Amino acid sequence: MRAKKSTVAHKKHKKILKLTKGFKATRSRVFRMAKQASIRAGQYSYRDRRAKKRSMRRLWIVKINAALMPFEIKYSRFIKILKDKKIELDRKVLAQLAEFYPDEFKSLIERAQK
Repeated sequence: MRAKKSTVAHKKHKKILKLTKGFKATRSRVFRMAKQASIRAGQYSYRDRRAKKRSMRRLWIVKINAALMPFEIKYSRFIKILKDKKIELDRKVLAQLAEFYPDEFKSLIERAQK
């Protein structure tokens, strides 16, 4: 008797096709293409989870630097002053202060410069 597609293979195919739902063209309909697309998508997501951390840090630095411009202080000098004064605020918090609470950020700068 001829061996037919097993339930295991059918489940595997359904699992992959469910993962690629929303992809374009054959990448969401044809198992072979969908499998390749899901593998590549996984690689991109793994890589970009790490890249996101770098890009967010860069964004925080840009925001802090932009907020420091009116006070004529460079970012690197500001960070050194904070470290010397033992003010332990990370870049994320500093960027949020600069963006949403400019008055508190200004008082932090004045405190750091004393």
